[in-house]
Amino acid sequence: MRQSFYQFLLTHRGKLEQDDYSQLADWAFYDHHFPKYAETYDEISEYLEWNSPFPAALAAFDALWSEYEWKHSS
Repeated sequence: MRQSFYQFLLTHRGKLEQDDYSQLADWAFYDHHFPKYAETYDEISEYLEWNSPFPAALAAFDALWSEYEWKHSS
């Protein structure tokens, strides 16, 4: 079974020195409306466009989505 993007994102939580990835992961963890079961880039991207927690969140998401796709392509 393929890991969801949300599960992948959570692997970036809890860094002592926050970066954009860990900041996005921590925010998604506490946001009860984050689309945890979304399967497409567009679903999550649209949510972030309307609810962006910080200025670089969309750029961080784009980079993380690329990494997620690369790791889970088979």
